[in-house]
Amino acid sequence: MIQPLAYIHPQAKIAENVVIEPFVVIHKDVVIGEGTWIGSNVTIMDGARIGKNCRIFPGAVISGEPQDLKFAGEITTAEIGDNTTIRECVTINRGTKDKWKTTIGSNCLIQAYSHIAHDCEVGNNCIFSNSTTLAGHITIGNNVVLAGLVAIHQFVKVGSYAFVTGGSLVRKDVPPYVKAAREPLSYAGINSVGLRRRGFTNEQIDEIQEIYRVLFVKHNNVTKALDMIEAEFKPTEIRDEIVDFIRNSNRGVMKGFGMGS
Repeated sequence: MIQPLAYIHPQAKIAENVVIEPFVVIHKDVVIGEGTWIGSNVTIMDGARIGKNCRIFPGAVISGEPQDLKFAGEITTAEIGDNTTIRECVTINRGTKDKWKTTIGSNCLIQAYSHIAHDCEVGNNCIFSNSTTLAGHITIGNNVVLAGLVAIHQFVKVGSYAFVTGGSLVRKDVPPYVKAAREPLSYAGINSVGLRRRGFTNEQIDEIQEIYRVLFVKHNNVTKALDMIEAEFKPTEIRDEIVDFIRNSNRGVMKGFGMGS
């Protein structure tokens, strides 16, 4: 299953049924799970840990050294879960001594020319459209969709089930379940279409919408809004996830609807 024009370091750990096309280069400290397909001209560098049944398209570079001047050659990794597809010319850097690894979950689709920098954490079932760019130390939850040409500032967090529209510059944290748009990036409603596709009930969607109405539509300050949410909404997993995300935001969350800069 390995083409003769590929170069595989003899100490790389390649599982059964892996298909490796011509002109692939795989370095020494690499692990690839069974059933994965590696397209031509892919480079997989030291520290790569690739799961089962992944598809990596031509020109991708996996586990390249961090583009960080503080990086001093530490032994770090770039870890990719099962059933993830990485399209043409995607670059994924391995970690630094901050987190020691960059991680991408299972069942993700990372589209062409996207870049995921060092020490990023990407959850499961995420879709990054073409030319999405993540700086270092970014955390992305599960089931997040980033449209094309989204650029995210270092240390930003994006909550689960969020949707960020194309061409957005993300400087602040994006809470879970919302749509984010405009410049500067701000609340554009909840991600109701994505939530329904993922099996959320009408009652859950209504709860999310009412919580964010208190936070983003009624123009309360964040502290007051969180107090109101905890007082007016019964404890649920959804309510607590939203409140905890906002309380633990180091960069602060994006603006509410119509609040400008």
